[in-house]
Amino acid sequence: MSNDAIPAPMTHPAASDRAGRIETRGIDVVPAAERHGRPSSLFWVWASANVNYLYFAFGGILILLGLSVWEALAITVIGNLWWIAVGWLAISGPASGTPSVTIMRAMFGIRGNRIFGGGLGVLIGLFYEIINIAVATFASLALLDLLGVALPVGTEWAVLGVVAVASFIFGVYGHATIMKLAPYFSAALAVAFIVLAVFVLQAADFAYTPVELPVGEHWAMALLGYAIVSSGPLSWGTGADYARYLPNTASKQGIIWWTALGGFIPAVLIGSLGVIAGTAIDMTDPQLTIGEIVPAWFTPVFLGIVILGSISNNVLVAYSTGLYAQGLGFKVHRATTVVVTGALATAAAAWLVFLSPGFLETMEYALELSVTVLGPLVAIYAVDIIVRRNQYDGIALNDERPGSPFWYSGGFFWPGVVAQLVGTVVAVMMANTTLYVGPIATALGGADLSALLAPVIGGGVYALLWTTTTPFKHPLLRPGAARDIQYSDARASAPVEMETLA
Repeated sequence: MSNDAIPAPMTHPAASDRAGRIETRGIDVVPAAERHGRPSSLFWVWASANVNYLYFAFGGILILLGLSVWEALAITVIGNLWWIAVGWLAISGPASGTPSVTIMRAMFGIRGNRIFGGGLGVLIGLFYEIINIAVATFASLALLDLLGVALPVGTEWAVLGVVAVASFIFGVYGHATIMKLAPYFSAALAVAFIVLAVFVLQAADFAYTPVELPVGEHWAMALLGYAIVSSGPLSWGTGADYARYLPNTASKQGIIWWTALGGFIPAVLIGSLGVIAGTAIDMTDPQLTIGEIVPAWFTPVFLGIVILGSISNNVLVAYSTGLYAQGLGFKVHRATTVVVTGALATAAAAWLVFLSPGFLETMEYALELSVTVLGPLVAIYAVDIIVRRNQYDGIALNDERPGSPFWYSGGFFWPGVVAQLVGTVVAVMMANTTLYVGPIATALGGADLSALLAPVIGGGVYALLWTTTTPFKHPLLRPGAARDIQYSDARASAPVEMETLA
């Protein structure tokens, strides 16, 4: 075999995508013969992950920031419009037959993607896994206490362990099992939240008026609230992971809207419920104060909502984090990466729950700063789909050798790297958080524009730089050209060394 022959990606002849079986595919290409399903199935996947207590807490945080009910409701809607971007990213899955972390090699290069795709993806995934485990553990301990179950000293750690296993087991089984169970998780959680809504609306203070803040501080709190709400959808730059098993002929509009609505509808409804609840109870710790507005019999149900919602959200997070870990370059099975990253998240969650001085404060700090990274990352991905016309060759994306189409210059695609760095640095300088205030935010009197402008800056810089590259100017070398010609033929006839592409 010649040195220019294309190495086979990590394929598995016996790969199956059936519920109850461990999925054998990871970041490799899903062949056309294994593509199935309809875009509408994506709604239940995203709904099951987002009928979630975290959005209820977000709504309460907006009231705690000193915003009025109508302001908080408006921010809940506007911040969650980012779900449309998540739907847009999802169309790249059927186009390439690969997950998001593989597709991001097109925008960062093979080596660059190990940092800005796989690396950032693992960190973001671990962060949300830790939050979900911690929240579900707190709720489980509260439920056991409510039921009169006295735990021997030290067995609280076992409760966390059970929560962690429940969080990651479905991620190990993979795509088909998640798709199969998603409607059941969604339905159970939706019914419970509908009942909760009845009690919240009955107790709500619709005449609620917050303490008036100075104009500058008021706008700073509104922008901070927007950043926190936006961090929800912006953390899901993984739409392709769940759409990649669809046929490449699947409706793009269907993929976009079923994905977006699956996240947007529950996030807005539950977030709004949290806003309204904030007019009646102290939302600093709703798990403790919810008993003030619901009957005694419903408090265990509410805690069950928290537990099941956190676990169902972690199912998708764990699955994508496992794929991101494969994107770091380790040749290990996807199920193994889910277990390893899950173990790391469990250990960190144990520290956060039992040893950390302040869980809620730590979570809020991280959420406030996360958009400085996530905003540019999602925008770069979205722009790449536009400039490449959603043409991604999954086989070429899986070729990690020097000289391959996505090796670019030394393994880095500098337009993506520069855009991500510039977008993040400027966003950090604009940030005004509880933990840190950037110099631009200080100059603007505390106004935090990071969540608004970081995506614009990151995406704009990428679009500008991308048009100067050889892949744009030379059609034969443009990633996606292999749709019209054989990949091997394209490489053989290429007049420019791929190593020199920048």
